[in-house]
Amino acid sequence: MKSFEKLPSSFQNDEVRRYYDILRGKQGSIVCKRVFDLIVSLVMLVFLMIPILVIAILVKADSKGPVMFRQERVTVYGRHFRIFKFRTMVVNAESIGSMVTTDSDSRVTKIGRILRKYRLDELPQIFNVLSGSMSFVGTRPEVPKYVDRYESVYYATLLLPAGVTSMTSILYKDEEKLLASNKDADRVYLETILPEKMKYNLEYTENFGFVSDIKIMFKTVKEVLS
Repeated sequence: MKSFEKLPSSFQNDEVRRYYDILRGKQGSIVCKRVFDLIVSLVMLVFLMIPILVIAILVKADSKGPVMFRQERVTVYGRHFRIFKFRTMVVNAESIGSMVTTDSDSRVTKIGRILRKYRLDELPQIFNVLSGSMSFVGTRPEVPKYVDRYESVYYATLLLPAGVTSMTSILYKDEEKLLASNKDADRVYLETILPEKMKYNLEYTENFGFVSDIKIMFKTVKEVLS
């Protein structure tokens, strides 16, 4: 981990310092986490190359536009990166609607609805895990627009790499439905949903451990299959 004094200025407050000190004592788990990410992502890539290729063809055949959706997100220490996903919405969706997606969002394509339901659109994030910008488990990465609105303590969730899944992802798997009936989805997300999600994200950061990461991965698989 970086020394506290070298963190971005927005991180340097007493609330974040408490979580930082906890994680400093878990350096071994953080190393195991990265080694696990590298080994598992390489193994998974071998088995997922054909499914990824098939989905890419389906996405391309379903609607006009690129196969991949790349969006700027924020990960460890506030670093910006481009997240990889299969495109599930029409081209230029961000310019014609909210940054969050609702359950009845007309911007979502036919194949996109299937991919989102089973979280198959997130398979390309294996490349983000390989690069180190993400981990299999961790706080889901937000767009800079939302991070700029963070309360000071929320920056503690950026002391670890962003994750493909988390307890928040499991608990808020129906987030799109929660936003469906609201015209101002961005406001509802920032004022109501994000603060609730952050409670779980901060709890994860405080109780971080390599074994608990494995448990969350199994819970995620169980939830998707059910």
